[in-house]
Amino acid sequence: MTFRPDVELDPGQVQDRRGRRVRGGGIAVGGGLGSLVILALVIFFGGNLGDLAGLGAGGSETGPVSSELAAECQTGADANERQDCRIVGTVNSLRAYWTDAFGADRQFGEPETVLFDGQVNTECGAASSAVGPFYCPLDQTIYIDLGFFDQLESQFGAGGGEFAEEYVLAHEYGHHIQNLLGLLDAGRDAGADGGAVRTELQADCFAGVWGGNAVDTGYLQPLTREQIGQALNAAMVIGDDRIQEQTQGQVNPETWTHGSSEQRQEWFTTGLEQKSADACDTFDADI
Repeated sequence: MTFRPDVELDPGQVQDRRGRRVRGGGIAVGGGLGSLVILALVIFFGGNLGDLAGLGAGGSETGPVSSELAAECQTGADANERQDCRIVGTVNSLRAYWTDAFGADRQFGEPETVLFDGQVNTECGAASSAVGPFYCPLDQTIYIDLGFFDQLESQFGAGGGEFAEEYVLAHEYGHHIQNLLGLLDAGRDAGADGGAVRTELQADCFAGVWGGNAVDTGYLQPLTREQIGQALNAAMVIGDDRIQEQTQGQVNPETWTHGSSEQRQEWFTTGLEQKSADACDTFDADI
């Protein structure tokens, strides 16, 4: 989505840890969903490090905290020009929408968003960029290496585009909403009709809900058909069926954890068109 050029951004809502390095620590894999989830986390975006039980403690981070965002990301015009500023503007809009959606009667606990490169230390353990964007429920923080978007295009054949990037971030934000609502652990079983898939499809739907209401947050201009197509293309290329076909040469629905390309597009579109989280009950719906 295109940002209103004159809107003021709040870069304080995003931590910039790019350039810092993690020493020691790491993820001690064991329990949870085992290798199935590990593969999903590495191959697909939308992973949740909290899905892995037995995580080791992260190491220490060294290096300065960048002040680039505060200096360079001031307005919507900056967000239209710079990728990191676009993340800032998207977080600003997501926070504004979900704060309003929760209403005065329910306190909205805002997540943190962290930019990193290479490795990052989290309450869920130390993670590398290979994991892709993820949400750690233990510290209620979204972590993202911007290099992932290049990988999405070069490795998975995505068409790219600004709204594709915003969709990825909005999906991770959706996991935070699930966490606040007690839905993040509603299902972990794999399979085309399993709880893991239903959890991911709901996050896709929540991303669509934000997209359908983003203009009302004051940060963004109306979506174009081209921009909607960018998000749908991103949802398509990271569908379980497409990834399995590319990496394994065959499709095995029994091991799905995120949903097929068609499912991911369908539920994102549902949120986008209905504009209400009430339309995102993937746990009771026929998916």
